[in-house]
Amino acid sequence: MSAALRPYQPSDFEALYLLDRVCYPPGIAYSKRMLRWYLAFPGAICTVAEAGDGVIAGFILSCADPPEGYIITLDVAAEFRRHGAGSALYNHAENELVERGVREIELETATGNAAGVAFWTRHGYRTDGLLPGYYLDRVDAFHMHKILDGRKSVRANAKEP
Repeated sequence: MSAALRPYQPSDFEALYLLDRVCYPPGIAYSKRMLRWYLAFPGAICTVAEAGDGVIAGFILSCADPPEGYIITLDVAAEFRRHGAGSALYNHAENELVERGVREIELETATGNAAGVAFWTRHGYRTDGLLPGYYLDRVDAFHMHKILDGRKSVRANAKEP
């Protein structure tokens, strides 16, 4: 991946909003109001992948409410998909959540989003339920979760002798 990870900055807001609108269809993409609400939510963690030219390649927005965590959204620009940007963002977010005491992460993804379901499954998530009409009262979603009990973050492990 040719993008560096860094914390969200308020000056990123417009770019994140526009990227979310490209990644998701109308009605599923967040409004400016909802995106601002999630970014300000207690326990919110937002990491941005920035390409060398300053373009935002993607971002992940999660929330820590120990011992639980939640992936709110993972957005990656089309030209950065399948090059590791999503995995890099996710792995960073998981480490942040673990460091904040999270032991289980939950998320939802549309049942028709085969690439998304495969991505989350590769990262250790399991489907534990179907949410009929979750998106727009007409698109079903899978509820997925991952147990992290006893796991330390990669950064914490790297510090051990």
